[in-house]
Amino acid sequence: MDNAISSLRILPAEAALRSTGDGAGAASSSAAGSGFDTDTEAQPEFSDVLHGALDAMQNLQGAAQAKVAGVLDGTGTDVHSALIAVEKADLSFQLMMQVRNKIVSAYQEISRMQF
Repeated sequence: MDNAISSLRILPAEAALRSTGDGAGAASSSAAGSGFDTDTEAQPEFSDVLHGALDAMQNLQGAAQAKVAGVLDGTGTDVHSALIAVEKADLSFQLMMQVRNKIVSAYQEISRMQF
């Protein structure tokens, strides 16, 4: 049996372009056309993105609380949908905690830099 997979290699994007003969010029032009615009007017502010993510997380938590209250009140809310809403809220909270941890570690690293 021929093992064709062993001959395949996974290369980083620039190395793959160099191996096909396009060179570094194609790598820089593809990076320029890949959506990494330096225009700050089109890009939202970092704080706006964080506020939006926090609002979305709070909305998920509010929906989960409402569904759990519906299950406890017996107003016809399905237990499965309540559990799914609680898990979504929990995952979004865990994600925000990891984002916060990354921001804090980046701040600490920058504060340790010598200028």
